[in-house]
Amino acid sequence: MNIGVLLSGNGVYDGAEIQEAVLTLLAIDEMGWKAVCISVDKPQHHVINHLTGEVMDESRNMLVEAARIARGQITPIDAISPADIDALVIPGGFGSAKNFTSWAFDGPAGMILPEVKLLLVNLVNVGKPIVALCVSPVVVAKAFEGSTIHPTLSLGSSTEPSPYDIQGFNAGLEQTGSVAAERTIREVLVDPANRIICAPCYMMEARITEIHANIKQALTALNELR
Repeated sequence: MNIGVLLSGNGVYDGAEIQEAVLTLLAIDEMGWKAVCISVDKPQHHVINHLTGEVMDESRNMLVEAARIARGQITPIDAISPADIDALVIPGGFGSAKNFTSWAFDGPAGMILPEVKLLLVNLVNVGKPIVALCVSPVVVAKAFEGSTIHPTLSLGSSTEPSPYDIQGFNAGLEQTGSVAAERTIREVLVDPANRIICAPCYMMEARITEIHANIKQALTALNELR
């Protein structure tokens, strides 16, 4: 199988979460599948100094930055159609909420890039699965807002330690028309009707080994949807 990996840049605070992205590529290879890295040829919302957390006075391109993770082997989203891939994985990182959408600034009322929405909608329309890791369910929620599709999504659990407001995210998902559910770092959520899988990953306090295990759980669930 060819599995698309949609990357929003390179770095947790302004792009794709690198550990989740790399562990996704590893898990895809462990399944015997081929990863097809994809990104958007547009500027990031902003650039964050990952040492200090401060905004830097420069501009970076999502596609160029994501190519660092993909070792240069990356395809612009405009050159990808559902026929090219069998499923899509979206690693987390603030890029999902800053670059693909504006959820980080505007909440559920924010925008989504039209090319990202188009790919996700087209995939679901032809029955190809989407795996949303970490905060990336917000991208899925925005893609189907206002449609007849109401995906069941999860960003984690409010009953275990998390650096984020899981209940607040749940309320935001519901505002878009999605159904919010909770899962721990040891679980994944499967929406079989819409063929969407969510894994909380770094939305929860977790070790890197737990992140790896959670992503492998998600891809095992993907394999069972085939």
